[in-house]
Formats: sequence, C-alpha cells, structure tokens
Amino acid sequence: MMVGKKFKFTALIIAIGFVLIGCEGNEFEEKNYSGSALGTTYHIKIFTGKEDLKVDKGLDSIFQVINKSMSTYWKDSDITLINKGVDSIKVDENFQRVFNGSKKIYEETDGYFDPTVGNLVNAYGFGPDKRLERLENDTIDSLLKYVGLDKIQLSSEGKIIKQYPEVYLDFNAIAKGYTLDVIAEFFDNLGVKNYLIELGGELVSRGEHITKQKPFIVAIDDPRQEEGERTFQATLELKNKAMATSGNYRKFRIDSITGERFVHTINPLTGKPERSNLLSVSILAENCMFADGYATAFMALGLEKSKKVAAKLDNIDVYLIYAENDSTKVYTSEGFSDVLFD
Repeated sequence: MMVGKKFKFTALIIAIGFVLIGCEGNEFEEKNYSGSALGTTYHIKIFTGKEDLKVDKGLDSIFQVINKSMSTYWKDSDITLINKGVDSIKVDENFQRVFNGSKKIYEETDGYFDPTVGNLVNAYGFGPDKRLERLENDTIDSLLKYVGLDKIQLSSEGKIIKQYPEVYLDFNAIAKGYTLDVIAEFFDNLGVKNYLIELGGELVSRGEHITKQKPFIVAIDDPRQEEGERTFQATLELKNKAMATSGNYRKFRIDSITGERFVHTINPLTGKPERSNLLSVSILAENCMFADGYATAFMALGLEKSKKVAAKLDNIDVYLIYAENDSTKVYTSEGFSDVLFD
C-alpha cells in the first residue's frame, strides 16, 4: 500500500572514525559499510573483532534474494510474475514472512494497510507501471474491485491464490523494513552483538555504540525545515529496537482560506486521496517489518484513527508529527517518550 509518495526522513547521528578499544579482554573494531540497494542507500556500523566477516558479500546476497522474491521493479521477480498471472510460482520463506506480516497489519488497521493497492499506486503514478492520465470515479471503482488482502491467499504449498487474476501485490511499503530484519539476523548469526543498520531511513540496532559505551543515538527530521536544510525534530536512544519513519510533510498544501496545512494520502478503502494533517509517523517496534508497515498504515489512517489503533497495540510505540493551523505539534506514546532526549 502506498501513501502518496513515501518519503523516509530518519537521520543517523553516528560518530565517524576508526577506533580499537578493549571490552572484557577483547578488542573490538568499528567497521562501517555503505552502498545502494533496493532503490535507496544503506549505512551500517558494527563493532566486532578483526576477523574478516565477508559482510559485503553477505549483504549483496541478501539484496539479491529479496529483489528476486519481492521487487516489482524486477521483470523476472516472483512478485512480478505473480502479478502477471503466473500461478505456478512457489514463493520463498522471505515472501511468506512478509505476506503473513502484511496480513497481521491489514487486520489490525482495518484494511488501511493493504499491499493489494498496487493497481491504484500505479494508476496515480507512484509505481513501476505507467500512470493513468485521468482517474474518474468509474475507473477508481473498477480498480477497487481488485483491492483487498482478503482476496488473496497463501497456500500450504507456498503458492499465491487470487480471487481475481487482476489483483496486484506490492510489498514496497514493508519489504525494506523486512530486509533490515534479515540483515540483523545475518549479523546475529555471525556473532556480532553491537550494530546499527540504516536502509532508506529505516533503522535496527542491537547492543550499543562500543566506542561511546552508550546506546546508539538517532534522530527524526524537523518537518519545518526548508529544502536543503537538515534540522531535527527530536533525538532518541535506539537500543535493541527497530524504528521506521513515514511521511510526506514536504508535500503539504495550505488552505487559501483557513491557512491550515494538510497533505493528501491514498485511502485504500475508497481508492481516493484523503486530506490529512498527519505529517510524519515514527514507529518503534521489535522488528523493522512491523515498524515499516505500521508507519505506512498510520499515514493513511490520519491522526485520530492512528492514536486509537496505537492504543490497542502493545507491540509498538509512536511519535506523530501533525499540523495544526500554521504550526506543528507532536503526539507520543509513553514508550516513545521514555527514550526521547529533552
């Protein structure tokens, strides 16, 4: 499910440098990795011994596998072939985990998170296919017939079964978060206990910043900043958690009469853009797949509905930036407030 254009505005605050320190009799080396993947960039910091962990090779393998499974921009990926109507594909474990995670978020948000909204995403010009020049009500209604995660099933054999062949799956609003979880599992299996992973603005941390002997510190962008600026709304400790931020506050409009700021997001239930004063959503969760998915869903839900859904869930904490007339305000859950710096 796409919320207008999805922008990630989470920034890392990471000390730069090469440091060797002793910890419980062992030497730990700070190692940094960066590059491009999944249509965005990544930055990773780990603390480990001097041994060659072949991290670059492992990351390349992870990105290759994820793209082959779930990229709608790869012509021969499993999800692309499924969207074209190939019904013989047996999806891998990654696809299955993302599908089942999507089902959970879909149900808990009453359908506001919906990976089958891909036809509408394409129609509005936010996907890999050509956008439609005109979107009349009849066209939207015809597309909505194929929207709904309840119209698609995952069989015990690992095959996708559609109610309609035209149902189009798009995991772009959750796959990046899931990829961070896979990278985290990769480091866990290597025995790395202290790391911070950032991919397209999503974050996962384990342990602490060994050099500073304190948790990793990350930040959330200030929505009032002008283009080209980089100022922060808030900073927080991120320890053994995942965080995802979704927003389109640089695309806000101002009502010419009231002066109120608002943004438009696509409602997957109506297929139409909805006016919302919710500018940015940051989610803390145990894994990044859920943080990513809920952040996207809440942008579609809007402020009041997001607060109600968040109050029912015990596995996430939220930081919501919203517009009120000509200013911005913040709503935070108790768990998020606990890790914020004053």
